[in-house]
Amino acid sequence: MNPLADAIVTPLAERDDPVLILPGSGCLTGRALFELSGRMANALTGLGIKPGDRVAMQTEKSPSALALYLACLRVGALFLPLNTAYTPAELDYFLGDAKPRIAICDPGLETALGQIVQAQGARLLSLGAAEGTLYKAAQNACAEFTNAPRSEDDLAAILYTSGTTGLSKGAMLSHGNLLSNADALVDVWRFTGDDTLVHALPIFHVHGLFVASNVLLRAGGRMIFLPKFDLDSVIACLPQATSMMGVPTFYTRLLDDPRLDRTLVRHMRLFISGSAPLLAETHQEFETRTGHRILERYGMTETLMNTSNPYDGERRAGSVGLPLPGVETRIADPETGLEVATGETGVLEVRGANVFGGYWRMPEKAAEEFRPDGYFITGDLAKVDADGYITIVGRVKDLVISGGYNVYPKEVEAVIDSIEGVLESAVIGAPHPDFGEGVVAIVAKSPGSVVTPEIILDSLSGSLARFKQPKRIFFVDHLPRNTMGKVQKNALRDSYGSAFSRTT
Repeated sequence: MNPLADAIVTPLAERDDPVLILPGSGCLTGRALFELSGRMANALTGLGIKPGDRVAMQTEKSPSALALYLACLRVGALFLPLNTAYTPAELDYFLGDAKPRIAICDPGLETALGQIVQAQGARLLSLGAAEGTLYKAAQNACAEFTNAPRSEDDLAAILYTSGTTGLSKGAMLSHGNLLSNADALVDVWRFTGDDTLVHALPIFHVHGLFVASNVLLRAGGRMIFLPKFDLDSVIACLPQATSMMGVPTFYTRLLDDPRLDRTLVRHMRLFISGSAPLLAETHQEFETRTGHRILERYGMTETLMNTSNPYDGERRAGSVGLPLPGVETRIADPETGLEVATGETGVLEVRGANVFGGYWRMPEKAAEEFRPDGYFITGDLAKVDADGYITIVGRVKDLVISGGYNVYPKEVEAVIDSIEGVLESAVIGAPHPDFGEGVVAIVAKSPGSVVTPEIILDSLSGSLARFKQPKRIFFVDHLPRNTMGKVQKNALRDSYGSAFSRTT
């Protein structure tokens, strides 16, 4: 038995209908995807990959990249998807921590990454849509492969999520975590074999890989598999689709285009948003234009999806809805751990089969974030109303979610503070009409400094992924502090929280 592979990969062998629709490039049937995953699995085992080994991937989105994920499930290897925006310096940390047997990059990047990968003791291969050393090895391999035995407790993937100290943590997700969440989402969102999803999300992230892909494969549906979000492409695909999952940016971009109207989306049954807060005004404007109320949900790398607005019933703007089946939630006092009264703000805690087993090589860190009764402390401040709807009101650790990606201020501040002419900095998130939140840096200069926003951004370009870099930079004489010397970020949010307002 191999719980996840048996559930989402094996059924593909009986499907001669399109599973991946590739605009401009035809389609891939279920059988073809199944056979490609088998060839990939045989290629991996030929490279010495065994159950429990880590396989890192930093490549552009393609059917081959998805097949590699499925192949890792079949082999029993731990899939380690890495954001394509990560710099070589960031990649070096992930490889050093996870110690994968092989690392896979885009063709053409082997020379640039070869020394880093070799220094971490891994073997480097490349993979593109229809090219690369791993792709060639798979093409020469047999399509028949017997899934390696796995249990629900065995790990399926490691996804890195940064900490407030800047030290990234590898969340360990099991076959049981992923399968239980897929089953819950298929149920509550009513996905069936009749569904066609516009898939314009990246697949190095929980949203695009474990939510969108797993759910559609589990339901027996199809995906219009776009390389990325492109407005014209998405608009062209909507009439052939029944559903779309996206981040708030997708919806604000669609609303900026006059082609979005009720006629365009008349065949759609469901629009889902997540990975970043959806502004209430976006929710309301989208309903006015299309007649559809966007369904907003809430999850984390460590827990996958936790809550969702209902398919039937009220979808409340600004709320992330109700706990999913099998997921328990409570709002607790951050200090005492005692549950607070309805309507009061506290830290959201969750428990269920969806919750990860801990952080890779950091058992002490995981122990800090679990209550004795098994509840995981999310770090998100929330409140629940009398109807059970949960609203996220802030983040205990000042996490910024920009375009669906986590940005931790301490990491950005450390790099800015190292720039000549910078005395100190503070990084906050401010509401952004496209990205949910945008990164804002408030910088105090050293006496006589001539540092400019351009100098700072140029210094960051080689150290931090683009989504972590500030979209606005403000200079101040000094940062506000309380009597204990701690920077008062609440005061900064009050002053710069409208940095991306349409009126500024």
